[in-house]
Amino acid sequence: MYDAFYKLECKPFQLSPDPRFFYNSQGHKRALAYLRYGLGQGEGFIIITGDIGTGKTLLVRTLFNELSDDDIVAGQLVTTQIGANDLVRMVSATFGLAHEGLDKATLLRNLEVFLRARNREGKRVLLVVDEVQNLPMDAVEELRMLSNFEVNGRSLLQSFLLGQEEFRAILQSDEMEQLRQRVIAAYHLSPLDMKECRAYIEHRLQRAGWKHDPAFTDEAYVAIHKATEGTPRRINGFCDRLMLYGYLEELHELTSAAVDAVAKEINEETVQPAAITNRAARTRAARIVGGQNQSAPVGSPLISADVEARLADMEEKIESLSNTLKKERKLLRKAILMSLELEDEDGID
Repeated sequence: MYDAFYKLECKPFQLSPDPRFFYNSQGHKRALAYLRYGLGQGEGFIIITGDIGTGKTLLVRTLFNELSDDDIVAGQLVTTQIGANDLVRMVSATFGLAHEGLDKATLLRNLEVFLRARNREGKRVLLVVDEVQNLPMDAVEELRMLSNFEVNGRSLLQSFLLGQEEFRAILQSDEMEQLRQRVIAAYHLSPLDMKECRAYIEHRLQRAGWKHDPAFTDEAYVAIHKATEGTPRRINGFCDRLMLYGYLEELHELTSAAVDAVAKEINEETVQPAAITNRAARTRAARIVGGQNQSAPVGSPLISADVEARLADMEEKIESLSNTLKKERKLLRKAILMSLELEDEDGID
């Protein structure tokens, strides 16, 4: 689709996290440094928080991309509302251990055997827990208890906790005191500022082989930042739609007008529209009362009610055709977008 039109090597704004497109903003650079520091320490908890779509998952995948399978055994767990027993079961499943139909004691014993075996092989085991803010307190406490597995004073399991901003408040509660004592580093990811937003967009485009087609005006970058509030995932989704819009309109320069048009489309798709009144119908009701043109200004020639009605009907039909054309173009964009999303899903393991 638009990647061929703009002669790109691939789609630059896919929503699925891809370490090839990782952008080292000031915040992401610091967060990645904390993760690397945590790995070097080999113990304790590293906590990364941030609003939805700020790049926490991509951050960890970028780190995983740097790791050697010879040194690290890593597992990632995306949590839901689960209790302590289910957490241990899910951790066991994450590392490929037997877990169905086993009681908690057996799960813990198997997990300890696994951790000790990896330690003898000279490997460290890393657990990444995503969406940690969804865990109830007893499950978070169970995570802390898993860090008690040790050999010669060295922890056998290290955990990275990724969560949304509310986890910062949860972490400050009295129940989290023991966990806080084991946190060796924590960082909160914020949205990108205006300058970083522009650099982020251009970074992803360049990774896709962009040769400044389409060109983005300065005003367009400002409008994109305003529409997305600097959140990387929202920038990706918005720019993907913007590029599709440019392809359908055959644009080689994307301006703030194009950005506004896409923002309006997205808003119409996500916000329930107010009742739409028909301008032509209002005009006809105002003008045709009792067979006379009541709204004609003084001194103007009167138009027969029949002619007035026919003119109003023509206005209505023209407006209807115009609206139909707009809807068809929007449906075409949606159909293309859905097709592209399905292609992306097919490419995800």
